[in-house]
Amino acid sequence: MAPPLLLLQDTKLTFGGTPLLEGAELSVSAGERVGLVGRNGSGKSTLLKIAAGLVSADSGARFVQPGATVRYLPQEPDLSGFATTLAYVEAGMGPGDQEYRAQYLLSELGLTGMENPANLSGGEARRAALARVLAPEPDILLLDEPTNHLDLPAIEWLEAEIASLRSALVLISHDRRFLQDLTRATVWLDRGRTKRMERGFGFFEEWRDQVLEEEERDQQKLARKIVAEEHWMRYGVTARRKRNVRRVGELAALRAQFRDHRGALGSVTMAATEAEVSGKLVMEAEHISKTYGERVIVRDLTIRIQRGDRIGIVGPNGAGKTTLLKMLTGELAPDTGKAKMGTNIEMATLDQRRAALDPNRSVRETLTDGRGDQVFVGGNPRHVIGYMKDFLFTPEQAGTAVSRLSGGERGRLLLACALAQASNLMVLDEPTNDLDLETLDLLEEMIDDYAGTVLLVSHDRDFLDRTVTATIAYEGDGNWEVYAGGYSDMVAQRGHGVKMRAAAAPKAASAKAGNAKAGTAAPAPAASKRKFSFKEKHALEQLPKRIAQLESDIKRINNTLHTPNFYTRDPAGFQKATAELTKAQAELAKAEEEWLKLEMMREEAGG
Repeated sequence: MAPPLLLLQDTKLTFGGTPLLEGAELSVSAGERVGLVGRNGSGKSTLLKIAAGLVSADSGARFVQPGATVRYLPQEPDLSGFATTLAYVEAGMGPGDQEYRAQYLLSELGLTGMENPANLSGGEARRAALARVLAPEPDILLLDEPTNHLDLPAIEWLEAEIASLRSALVLISHDRRFLQDLTRATVWLDRGRTKRMERGFGFFEEWRDQVLEEEERDQQKLARKIVAEEHWMRYGVTARRKRNVRRVGELAALRAQFRDHRGALGSVTMAATEAEVSGKLVMEAEHISKTYGERVIVRDLTIRIQRGDRIGIVGPNGAGKTTLLKMLTGELAPDTGKAKMGTNIEMATLDQRRAALDPNRSVRETLTDGRGDQVFVGGNPRHVIGYMKDFLFTPEQAGTAVSRLSGGERGRLLLACALAQASNLMVLDEPTNDLDLETLDLLEEMIDDYAGTVLLVSHDRDFLDRTVTATIAYEGDGNWEVYAGGYSDMVAQRGHGVKMRAAAAPKAASAKAGNAKAGTAAPAPAASKRKFSFKEKHALEQLPKRIAQLESDIKRINNTLHTPNFYTRDPAGFQKATAELTKAQAELAKAEEEWLKLEMMREEAGG
């Protein structure tokens, strides 16, 4: 076996009195492709930072082969201090690296190299950070969730690019297909310790279940042995005192071993609250179209969605997936054609923007809407702590502000809110963001068991294959086509996966042409993306609150207008309330239209 380029041994780290890592190990040899997997909060990112030399463990050994180059991709890259994205990427390269790769990779990832890092969206910052770690072709690549914020064309490009490199790889990802295609060994971080399997992620789940079953059998054997020893202590024939003392000590050690065993982490208890059955026809669109300025978002789409259908929507960033979703659900009227909802529809929505979560509210207040300790799940009260435990929150987190939760915890909280609503139509916009593999498993099972209808936007190919029965795919220039089956079925029918938007194609072509000679900067693309300014980003964050307030005002005014005998008692007050209602409805329509335009711009910017 080749000597390791990177080695971590007996790594121990404790945060706040709770051991995070208890003897974790990691070994990476030249050319190895290792998947690092484990539950959210198990310490995967921390272990990767220790491997990168960015975090010091309490104890343990770290060895890097002298001369070996290591590049680390964090979940939240910091580009501050650099004038352009090209300068940021080039700063990560060494004297012997090929200079042209910086501009080539930026172009392939949809950037020009001239962007100001201060104005980048989250998706653009992630793309620049990917270019920085890939450009030197290092000996070891440490990648923490590299597919976050990337659309399907970028994910498939990145997969092919990494596969072509000779670098050793340690990869953390919630994207099953990405892990399956790139890994040849799997390290499982579980309860502070690591276990290694010399096979790729495709075999992980079967192996994990076997390990947990063996562990459970060992614990049962240990419990039986303790019972037998305790019986001997009470009723056994007295033997030599020295032997008795030894057996008493052994019994104490067995009890300590049983007591100190950290059982497998709990699992999310996930079930959708179902409303009454909807009508057979859930929604129908006939020749609908939508245009913003000169750009066509949807062109002449006709589709019927019936009860029980699971529909996936796929396309590159900026194609208009969220806009299409809003048109189908009646939140946005088409410019031409007509769309209608069926009868008895109760809709629950999971929003990729996490707009439903107030960062200043606590977990308890978010779940109860600030009303005491009861969560109403399908109209029935449950104590908030019990419901929190279903989604792996501890009682101590009840008072924790949403802003202090991890991405995975915010994702679980949003799921908890959505699934508490009684529904027969579930609209899921990027539900897999930040969720660990076990939670994704349960979300898939919940969708499979759900009796209602599901509309799903996702960049996760494996998740789409496991959940949807039909796929609406972006074909370019506002055209959308319906394919039977999941993502792989769609690829088989059309001959290719999701491609980048046509407007972005000249950028990649000009970049490749300009990089024919090493060290030659690519020309600026003919159709560069408009940047998403700080002012626009702030407006996009604030508009949902404004919309919610207007909806509340409209509801309040309507209740007032429906007060018995209001008009006869106070005609002037009735006229005033009617004028307020008209004004609020106009402001709501304007705010929703402004939000949709900003959301389209954000999607196009890759955020």
